[in-house]
Amino acid sequence: MKIEKLNLNGKKDSMEVLDAVFSAKINKKLINNVLYKTNANYKKRHAKTKQQNEVSGPTSKIYAQKGTGNARHASRKAPIFVGGGVAHGPKGELAYKIRKLNKSEKRLSIASLISEKNKHNNLIIFTDFTSEIKKTKDMCSILKKFDIINSLIILDKVSKDKVEKSIRNIPNIKVTDVNHFSAFDIVKFNKIVFTESSVKELEKRYI
Repeated sequence: MKIEKLNLNGKKDSMEVLDAVFSAKINKKLINNVLYKTNANYKKRHAKTKQQNEVSGPTSKIYAQKGTGNARHASRKAPIFVGGGVAHGPKGELAYKIRKLNKSEKRLSIASLISEKNKHNNLIIFTDFTSEIKKTKDMCSILKKFDIINSLIILDKVSKDKVEKSIRNIPNIKVTDVNHFSAFDIVKFNKIVFTESSVKELEKRYI
């Protein structure tokens, strides 16, 4: 399929792109599953309490089983005592399952989300940045001109080197490349921006 391509002056052109990436079937169930796994894996669980077997101290009974008139007890490490183990407390980060994302899941979910952005006219492709943009003020005016003030900008290496310094301090903008973005990033921002070369780099994964 053909898609619109812009330069910084607003001049329009077209380029050929893969249907598998920019006009794919939008699989909502897959997207929800991938976002759930991604969000769950982002969480860091550091809280940790000691269970009964981790508390240091003697394991001998605190008094005889019978004849005292008291309830029977084992050691002081039991959860019922102060200083003993915690029965059902948090077990630390390593105790939680990391939800695995398959490569095919990642690819298909990203293709679905990019196609959805394209369908709702929230996707823009620029020609590669050939000249360096040094001032943040100049970059802000470009973002306002094309109404991409809340966007994920995916650049090729050359373009990224040209504009990264002028754009990195602007709020609600994330600059990255084709190797370092996820489905969660696409959902987070209103629009997604590519350069011509970054589109070609992304398409190599789907050929």
